[in-house]
Amino acid sequence: MDKVKVLIVDDTVLYRKILKDTLQMFPAVEIVGTAPNGKIALSKIPHLKPDIMTLDLEMPELNGLETLRELKKVGGSCPSALMVSAHTTKDASVTMEALNLGAFDFIAKPSGSDMHSNIETLKEQFEPILKAFLAKQGISIAKGRKDIDRTATQQAKGPAQTKSYAPISPLLKPEIVVIGISTGGPKALAEVVPNLDPKLRVPIVIVQHMPPVFTNALAGSLNQKTALTVVEASHGQKLEAGNIYIAPGGKQLRIEKDKLANNSIVVITDDPPENFCKPAVDYLFRSVSKNFGKKALGIIMTGMGRDGALGARLMKRVGAGIIAQDKDSSVVFGMPAEVIKTGAADYVAPLHEIANEINRICRGY
Repeated sequence: MDKVKVLIVDDTVLYRKILKDTLQMFPAVEIVGTAPNGKIALSKIPHLKPDIMTLDLEMPELNGLETLRELKKVGGSCPSALMVSAHTTKDASVTMEALNLGAFDFIAKPSGSDMHSNIETLKEQFEPILKAFLAKQGISIAKGRKDIDRTATQQAKGPAQTKSYAPISPLLKPEIVVIGISTGGPKALAEVVPNLDPKLRVPIVIVQHMPPVFTNALAGSLNQKTALTVVEASHGQKLEAGNIYIAPGGKQLRIEKDKLANNSIVVITDDPPENFCKPAVDYLFRSVSKNFGKKALGIIMTGMGRDGALGARLMKRVGAGIIAQDKDSSVVFGMPAEVIKTGAADYVAPLHEIANEINRICRGY
């Protein structure tokens, strides 16, 4: 494969053009066709053999979800689905369902009136997703051939894990668990959260890189999969044991201790992005290192970039425990790899072990 082949599926001529113009800005991408609905797209797949199919949610004949279900029936070498969703509560909820059905990832349609700025916004969203997809094939997103893009490939594949790690001691007795996660996050969380102990005795706070509206939909989706309570965090909210709090998209979240009331509260701010992220993992982890010291457990999971590496190192310095997801189970071994490279990781775990590790450490045995 010298280029990644993309099939664009959207019921509006204008948006098909916008997506085509955006994707053609990447030399490693080849647009092999377009379709106005899922039914026509499915008929084109055997001939065009796309690697990625962008899927609109609302389409006649066969919508995005219905197309995904049909793809699952076919099986085999089907294209990876990338959902294109509007910034609405309904579309955000449907997008979570699409991710549960096996969609690779999603982008949110810009709502601006200027086409040029909309294309730039789309390009910013496409870039990390395409980098993750292409790097696994050894293709440079800039050069469009099998000329290894060292940064992107390392983020996707990661360095060899030669160091042996011992499980974190339950003597840590954390008072809070914090998780940082990005590309591939919704699927990974959908595996971890349902396997957490229903009697968990500490709060869990999660930063998932997502736009506004979608983090609330993610919380709702995860809440249906567990006996624990999962909510999108709100300003001034008291942290309660056994609850899971998702940082709201487009805002920063930190945790502060109210010493008079002897509890911990959520602080939501409009502080600038960090590592181009808002919410940012470093922003949360920094507050946890300050307020909880060694009584905390930090986990860095699948994702492109290095958000969380500095925060994990700060937590490690004050004695907190740090777990990084391993290379093989990460969609993108970027964020965990960066934490490992700093030496902050106490333990490197495959995805299927992470919930068990949280349960074991928080039970204190």
